[in-house]
Amino acid sequence: MDKPRPCGCKGRRTCILCEKEYNISPENTHLNLENGSYMYCPWCKKAWPGWDLNEYKRHPDHTGNPLHFPGIFIDLDFLSKTEELELASSLDNLPWDSSQSGRRKQNFGPKCNFKKRKLRLGDFKGFPETTKFVQEKFEKIPIMKGFQTVEQCSLEYTPERGASIDPHIDDCWIWGERIVTVNLLSDSVLTMSYNDKPTRYNLDCVETYPAVLDGHGELSDSNEPFKVRPLNGQISFPIVRIPMPCRSLLVMYGSARYNWEHRILREDVKIRRVCLAYREFTPPYLKDDKSKHVLLEAKNFW
Repeated sequence: MDKPRPCGCKGRRTCILCEKEYNISPENTHLNLENGSYMYCPWCKKAWPGWDLNEYKRHPDHTGNPLHFPGIFIDLDFLSKTEELELASSLDNLPWDSSQSGRRKQNFGPKCNFKKRKLRLGDFKGFPETTKFVQEKFEKIPIMKGFQTVEQCSLEYTPERGASIDPHIDDCWIWGERIVTVNLLSDSVLTMSYNDKPTRYNLDCVETYPAVLDGHGELSDSNEPFKVRPLNGQISFPIVRIPMPCRSLLVMYGSARYNWEHRILREDVKIRRVCLAYREFTPPYLKDDKSKHVLLEAKNFW
C-alpha cells in the first residue's frame, strides 16, 4: 500500500493499527546475530556481550570480552526528574502529528529534500519556549561546544501502536556529525548494525568536510574528514545495543554516526517513550548563504 494510511504509515512501513485493519504482515527486519550481540556500558565506554538493556547496570561486574565501540557519549543525568516531567507535559500541550511505523512527531526545523539536496525554510519559526532550557543545558556539555540547533524533533513511541523506526543513518548532506537525543519517560535502547549501504544517506558527502570531533570526542583542530568505511560484503559485525536511560543525553559521532545504522525495535518499546532529537548543519552548509535564514529563525523561541 503506497498511499498514506490513516495511522500515518505508507509503503512497506506498518504499525499494529494498520496491520490489523488491512491484514498486513509486518516486514521481517532481520538481525544477523551470527557474531553475537553487545550492550554498551556508559561507564566503561565499551560494549560487553549481552542483549538485555539491564546488562550495562552490572557495571563493573561485566563478563566476557569487551568490544571497542567509539563514537558514543552518554550523560546519564542530563535532566532532573522534575525537568523531565515538565518537559514531557509541555510537549503534550502542543499538537502531535501521526508518523510512520506507529510513531507520532512534532517537527521544528526547515524542509529538506535529501534526494535532491534541497532545503527551504518552510514555516519554520524557531522552537517552543518551554524547550529552550534543553538547548541552554547543551552549553555546559563539552562535546556539544559550538552545536547550533537547526532542527528539533519530538518523537513518541508507544507499545499500543507498535512503534519502531527502521535501521538508518541520518542524512549526511545536511545534518552534521553530532546526532543528539534526549530521552524521556522510559528507558530505551538503540540497536546498531554495521552499514552495508554505501551509496545511501548521502554518505559520499562526509569526506568532503572536516570532522567536528576526534576519535575521543574532543573538538578536532584538524581539517581532516572522517573516513567512512561501509561494509564491503566480506566482513561480518556483531549487533551493538546502546542504552538510552530515562532523562539521559546521547550524542552519536564519528564511527557510530557514519559506519553504523541505528534503529528502535518494536519489542524494546514497553511503555510510552518520548525523545527529542536535535540536528546541526554540516560545516559546509553552515557557510552556505541558504543556511542564514534557518540559523536566524533557530534563535527564536515562541
